[in-house]
Order: sequence, then structure tokens, then C-alpha cells
Amino acid sequence: MGKISRRDWLNRAAGMAGAVTVGLPLLGTAEDSQVGSPKSARKLKVVVAGAHPDDPETGCGGTIARYTDLGHDVTVIYLTRGEAGIEGRSHDEAAAIRTREAQRACEILKARPVFAGQIDGDTEVNAARYRDFSKILEAEQPDVVFTHWPLDSHRDHRVISLLAYDAWLRGGKHFPLYYFEVDAGAQTSHFHPTHYVDISSTEARKRAACYAHASQNPDGFYKDYHDPMNRFRGLECRCKFAEAFVRHVQSPDEALPLAG
Repeated sequence: MGKISRRDWLNRAAGMAGAVTVGLPLLGTAEDSQVGSPKSARKLKVVVAGAHPDDPETGCGGTIARYTDLGHDVTVIYLTRGEAGIEGRSHDEAAAIRTREAQRACEILKARPVFAGQIDGDTEVNAARYRDFSKILEAEQPDVVFTHWPLDSHRDHRVISLLAYDAWLRGGKHFPLYYFEVDAGAQTSHFHPTHYVDISSTEARKRAACYAHASQNPDGFYKDYHDPMNRFRGLECRCKFAEAFVRHVQSPDEALPLAG
């Protein structure tokens, strides 16, 4: 074999990155979703499972909007109502405020909120909790599930990740399981994406959904962490804004929205 120059190596690497980003079995563009398109024959049920109000929006909001724009159904499962998330407020007061914020965020993204009934900062992983969450997920009959990356600094994030993973195992691994990132570098670590979704057309709605969580200082978490993260992931897959995911290697590789 002849010697490979640095330029040849870079060209090959760029081609491989393009294959990872573009050469995926994806849903299709907005045009593909028109009546009569074979790609729009079946409406998908998408579930995004997060620990607190604002987690699904920050990690997956642009992708949620892509799905709903294509006519698919999205349910957002919040493990808690953010009871411990507002300083100086009781758990009941904080839960009421953050529930309203989550409902408003889901309206913006055209998704349906579901609350799983655990308590912010006091979440549990045990046999009963595994059973309870599996029942919630089974009732949704998902075609694809997104949840937190399990290597995260927040305990509640790790809890929902384990609950979703266990439900996926119980369900026979039939649906694709994808992990999302939040506050990359501050909370999510050791995250090496396998898939990207171009959210350039929906970033404004993702931002609006995140800013619906006014009690959480969205200028701080969005401007400081998620806007740079969206831009960086976009650079990786050659678009303006993107969200990145890790697909569980044993799950079907399908059901992500095509860049549009």
C-alpha cells in the first residue's frame, strides 16, 4: 500500500464523518411527510424521558420539534416535577410553578407532558420503581425513546437513564434507544455521539421552550451551555445547529429526523 498523505487522511476522515451524519436510515424531510409519501405512511410515537422539567427540552428540544413538525406524536416524560428546584420555595410551590413551565414548554414543542411521580432530589432505583416506570413506558407504546446519558453528574439524571434502560430491556429491545447530553462538560461526561440531528430549522423553538422555564434562569443554562453546545454539534455535522445522541448498540438504528 502506498504512503497516505496528511491531506488524503483528512479527506478520508471527512468522508467517514459524512457517512455517520448523513448516511443514516432517517425519517425524511418535511417534503417527505406530505400525503402519499411512503416515509409518512406510519406515524411514530416518540418518548423523551428526562429527570426534571427543562431536561428534555435542553437535551432534545430541537429534535422533538423536528418530529412534531413531521406529524409524529411526542410524549415527554418528566420523572419529577422539579420540587427542589426553586430556592426559597416549598416543594409544593416549586412543583406547581415548574409543572406549569413544563406544560408551556411542551405546548411550544407540540408535545404531551407526562409526570412519573418521583421527587426531585430524592429519586429512587429499586424493583418497585423499575416496575412503575416500565408500566408508564409500555402504556406509551413507543417507536423510539430518548433519555439521559447514564454518565452524568446529577443523580436524578442517572436514575431516569437506568429506569428507561431497564424498561427497554423488559420490552425486548424492540425500539431504538438513544441517549442525549445536557450541559456538556459540566454535567454530561464521556459522551461520544453516534448520531446527529440538524436542528437549524427548530433551534428557535427549542430556545423558546427552554426559556419557558423562567424559574431556572434560562439565560444561565441556555446561553452559557446549550447554545454553544448546539453550535459545536452543528460544526461537527456541518450545519448551523445540531443535537447529538448515542444509540445503544443493540437497538435498531432508525427513526431519527433527516437534516432539513
